[in-house]
Amino acid sequence: MLKKFRKDEKGFTLIELLIVVAIIGILAAIAIPQFAKYRQRAFDAASQSDMKTVRTEMEGYFTDWFHYPNG
Repeated sequence: MLKKFRKDEKGFTLIELLIVVAIIGILAAIAIPQFAKYRQRAFDAASQSDMKTVRTEMEGYFTDWFHYPNG
């Protein structure tokens, strides 16, 4: 004879687990593109910072030698 569901049993039903997995999937679909945008902006900011450092170094070289390096 099949057991009837009792209210005092612990655990999750398959439907509840599927709903949780679907919600996590939706949140991941929203979060991953946003993360990619933040990562790209961080790379851009790092590149700009590196270019400013190169500029400062070039100006320092010019101050010492009165010409810019070749190359």
